[in-house]
Parts: sequence; structure tokens; C-alpha cells
Amino acid sequence: MPNPENPSPASFRDPQPPEFASGSRHETRRALIKGGLAAALLGPAMAARALGAAPPAVAPPGESRKWGAGPEGQRVADRGDGTFLNPILPGDHPDPTILKDGADYYMTFSSFNSFPGIVIWHSRDLVNWRPVGPALRQNIGTVWALDLCKHGNRYYVYIPAIPPGKPWSIFVIHSDRIEGPWSDPIDLKIEGCIDPGHIVGEDGKRYLFVNGIRKVRLTDDGLATDGELEPAYAPWRYPEDWVTENFAPEGPKLLRRGPWFYLITAVGGTAGPVTGHMVIAARARSIHGPWEHCPHNPLVRTLSTDEPWWSRGHATVVEGPGGDWWMVYHGYENGFRALGRQTLLEPIEWTDDGWFRAKGGDLGRPLPLPMGGSAVRPGLALSDDFSRDKFGVQWAFHDPAPNEMDRVRYDGNALELRGAGSSPANSSPLTCQAVDRAYEVEVTMELIGAAEGAFLLYYNPKAFVGVGFTGEKAKTYQYASTEEWASVPLAGRKVRARITNNRHVVTYHYSLDDGATWRRHPTRMEVAGLNHNVFGGFLSLRVAICSLGTGRIRLSRFTYRAIEETP
Repeated sequence: MPNPENPSPASFRDPQPPEFASGSRHETRRALIKGGLAAALLGPAMAARALGAAPPAVAPPGESRKWGAGPEGQRVADRGDGTFLNPILPGDHPDPTILKDGADYYMTFSSFNSFPGIVIWHSRDLVNWRPVGPALRQNIGTVWALDLCKHGNRYYVYIPAIPPGKPWSIFVIHSDRIEGPWSDPIDLKIEGCIDPGHIVGEDGKRYLFVNGIRKVRLTDDGLATDGELEPAYAPWRYPEDWVTENFAPEGPKLLRRGPWFYLITAVGGTAGPVTGHMVIAARARSIHGPWEHCPHNPLVRTLSTDEPWWSRGHATVVEGPGGDWWMVYHGYENGFRALGRQTLLEPIEWTDDGWFRAKGGDLGRPLPLPMGGSAVRPGLALSDDFSRDKFGVQWAFHDPAPNEMDRVRYDGNALELRGAGSSPANSSPLTCQAVDRAYEVEVTMELIGAAEGAFLLYYNPKAFVGVGFTGEKAKTYQYASTEEWASVPLAGRKVRARITNNRHVVTYHYSLDDGATWRRHPTRMEVAGLNHNVFGGFLSLRVAICSLGTGRIRLSRFTYRAIEETP
């Protein structure tokens, strides 16, 4: 078990960086939803600011919301005054699965096309989180909504994934320690299913529930199935005139409390209209049913585009450190779909009828911190001098080939990345998540041999923008293509490049003298549309670095900092 630091909330005001040793897929998801439905029926001002400064996270003009300040000025939920403001994990942390393990909480998320993947985070108060490390180092394809659980003294992660050329299946990895090492993935051969949820029944047997909502019994060790997939629950139906993406019963999460099993489910579709995604519940005295619908359904739903969080859903119910109860789920931030689905925390209360209700409203205001617990230092400093391996926790390849890590070599305080492909569209980029609504990133890169370097904001091969460097010119990437007409001469093989993203407005700068003088690239972009509702894939717009051609690039410094938002 980790032994985290537990500073007082006041220390968050001056944090120290923590230390740490495609389209076809979119069609596949539609098919999975269809199958699940059938089963359900069956049952720029900051450009000159000095490096290293950490400006506080400030609310934009006209807003009363204000977060705490974490590493590099990143926003953190804990405000230092006994309250918190969502999100508890900013940036792309979708489909949260949370485990209470004594006084500790662990949480992980869908990692989709990023590898290494399945980064596990740790907290002791449900609000302040820091990463433990990646649990998945073997590429088994696109990874969707997981379930993290503990049975006996062993930890398990149940993983829906689609290996290249194979159908969706559910895999499992396990470890005797949350930090790992984790086992290689084992294919449970539960094909055509997503969103596993683990539970132990009243018979002492282990079960997985999946989208649909269906269930299958597991062997006692949890590493194989012990029966057939069968209908489990016909979810509650919302009125036909509600505006949703589709019915899509998914994300089943279960708990046992008193004489009841509770089944929390998402319906209404994950994205699309902001009023679609929602949280519903059912209960039964047996894991085999019959299940009765909660009379308060839906428990959570975005009702208007005026709300601060859109498409709220995919919830897990968890007991807080002081005995109060909470829901953890995801949502899109109003106006910031490009950040992906962020992790939200909402208080609930159990009522005398044995049901529970959500108490957080639209999450647009600060809420009291959970009772009890202690705070770990939150967040993750994203600046990197490349003196140590931060793959998985910070860096990941997008949609990598099996041998993608062979392109990487650490050399002192630098990372060398061998070239691959001729453009960002056919070269797996090295990506880093963005977590703020306004931020500035810089990287120093040196071109070695017949290499080109690119510094980007990258959604997928069909959606990216940025600048590229050949040693002779600075190229412009817009709309996932090279705009040669917008290239400018730039003679130099070592360049320090900067991207400023201020509420979707993107500006580029570069320097050939290590920051003594800067040039602004003549092309700028607006990137609010680089999100799932336009390009599919359920991803986020990430910072990315590409090494193209037959040479290599040498990265010697990367910096990230939140900046003050301006309209």
C-alpha cells in the first residue's frame, strides 16, 4: 500500500511538484449499443511571462466559480476553505471506476487509444487525487469503461477492449499490490460486450454485469467465466419525448448495502445532446432479481445547456471516509468538450425508503468537503526535463503499434524519439493530457538526421492543428492537413516551440535562441470543434509531439502552466 503525504489543505496554495519513480470504432460502438438495447428489451497576454512562474487558477470574467491552485497553476477542486468545486479530476478522465479500500480510495478511467494505459489514482478524501501509475503496459487495443475492484487480498481490473482484427472482448488483469506489478491481460472471451461491473452475489459467487444489462458468473478466482451471458435487468425507460442520443443502457455498477443490492446504470447515450446521458438506479434482494426501478429516476441528468456540466452520467456510489455517501461520474464542461469528459463528485443521501437521492444540484457551486479523511497533495506536475521515465502517468502514444516503445530512448536529460510516418496522420504521436481551460506549453526539440518535428494539439488522425519544423521552414498544420501556403522560412535545427490555448484560441510562437527572442507564427486557430460530437472516438484534445521521417528528434525540456483566462 502507498504511504502518501498528507499535507493540510492550506499547503495547496503553494504546492510542490509531486514525485513519481477511428470511424470504424464509432460504428462498432453503435453495434454494441444496438446489441445492448436488444438485451435490455429482453430484460496570448501571458506569452512573455517568465518560465517557472505558477499563476493562480482564476475564474474567467463574469464567473463566481474559483478553484484552488495546484502544480503549475492547474486548477484543483479543493479550495482550501472546507469546500470543493468540481471537477475533482480535470481533463479527460471518463468512465470513472472507484474502489474504497479501507481508508484509501483508488480510481481509474477509460484509456482508449493511449498506451501505456489505465492510470490508477489515489485519494484519502475523495477530492484530492494523485497518480499511482499505469496498470496496463500491454497493448490490447482500444480500452473502454473498466471496473476496478478488490476480492480477498487481490486487486482486479476488468477491461473491455477491441484488439486489432478481433471482436470486442472483456479482459482481466490482477495484482496483489495496487502499485503492481500487474499481470498480463487474460481474455475472458465475453465477446461483444463493454462496461463490466463486478459484484459478489448472496450465493458468494462472483458476477460481471455488462451493457445491456446482462450478467455472467465468474469462477471463484475471477479469471474465467463459469456460465453463459444472460439478461439481468430491463432498465427504466424515460419518456419518449426526452431529447437523448439513444437509449444505450450501459455502465452498470453495483453495491450491496443492508438487505439490498443496488444497480446504478447509465442510459440516454454518452454524448450527443447535453440532455441525453443520465444516472438511474434499481434494487433487488438477490443478484438474480427481480429488480425494481428507483422511484426517483433519473437521479442525475443535465436539463439545459445553461448548466455548467453537460451529459452527466456513468456513476458509481461510494461511501466517504466519514460515513457520508457520494456519487462519482463524468461530464463535459459547458463550452469545453475538447477537454473530454471530466470526473465529478456529488453528495447523495439515503432516505427512509431505502433509496438515495443526489444533493449536488447542477454542480455549479462549491460543495462541503466529504467528512473525515485526509488530503494527499493533489495533481500531477506536467513539466518534464526528461530525466526519468514518465510514460503512462504523463506521456502515452496514441494508437501505437506493438513495438512503438522501441522508438524511445532516454539519454541523460533528454528523450530521443525515432521518426515514423510522413505526417501526424500516419505517425503515432507522443501525447500529454491538457487539464485547464487556458494553458501554455513549450517544448525544446532538436532535429537529428532526416527528421521533422511537430508540436500539436491532437484529437485523432483526422483532427489536429500545430506547427512543424524541418530545419528550413515552419509548417502549418490545420484541419489535419499540411497547409503549405502558410509555411514560413525558419532555418535552424534546434527550436523552442510554444503553444498557447486560451479558451480554444490557439497561438504559436518559436525561438531559435532558447527563448531570448520569439517569433509568432502568422497562423492561428480556434479549436472548440475538435471534440467527440464532431469527430467521434470519445477522446480529448491533447498536447502532442511527432517525430517524422527517417531521423529522430531530441526533446530536452517540456513545460506546462495554466494561464489566466481572457475572453
